[in-house]
Amino acid sequence: MFERILVLAPHTDDGEFGCGGSIVKFLEEEKEVYYVAFSTAEESVPPDMPKNILEVEVKEAVKRLGIPASNLMIYRFKVRKLNYVRQEILEELVKIKNEIRPDLVFIPSPNDLHQDHYTVAKEGMRAFKQCSILAYEIPWNNITFHTQSFIKLERKHIEKKINALKAYKSQRDRFYATPEFIWSWAKTRGVQIGAEYAETFEVIRWVIK
Repeated sequence: MFERILVLAPHTDDGEFGCGGSIVKFLEEEKEVYYVAFSTAEESVPPDMPKNILEVEVKEAVKRLGIPASNLMIYRFKVRKLNYVRQEILEELVKIKNEIRPDLVFIPSPNDLHQDHYTVAKEGMRAFKQCSILAYEIPWNNITFHTQSFIKLERKHIEKKINALKAYKSQRDRFYATPEFIWSWAKTRGVQIGAEYAETFEVIRWVIK
């Protein structure tokens, strides 16, 4: 029922973590997928790395997922300060809505503790309140997460998700960026619905056509 899917990522790699396997599955079904990253976190890049490293890495990551380069939008808002430009973000989202007219939008959970994630979640709900909206899981930021919706995945989908995340060499020391964690996370969510693997989402709004 969905033809145009939009993924909103506060920072580069959030979309891959939260719904990377689902992105691969949608692309496999020949759906249009668009990816928007709001911050390349230049202020947080280690001093021994180029300031634009995350921009370079997200381009490679979405390429590995299969998203066309023309469907990637990158903003350069300052990391941890998205709440200060809330209105600007909302206005950009309204422009994107009018241009793309997505059927389904993925956002961070409104229960996400990170201030940037929370801002994108709230402004995403405002801009796309007439669309179906699913909120993706970022376990290390969620105290509460409602596992209301699942997308069944296969091993090949998780393999491509992990391969995309490997593009973020600048982030490889993060404790949650290991293939072992991604496999176990997908397996756990799959077990909940009797599938091999899955990703889970909170249902913010569900529009049946």
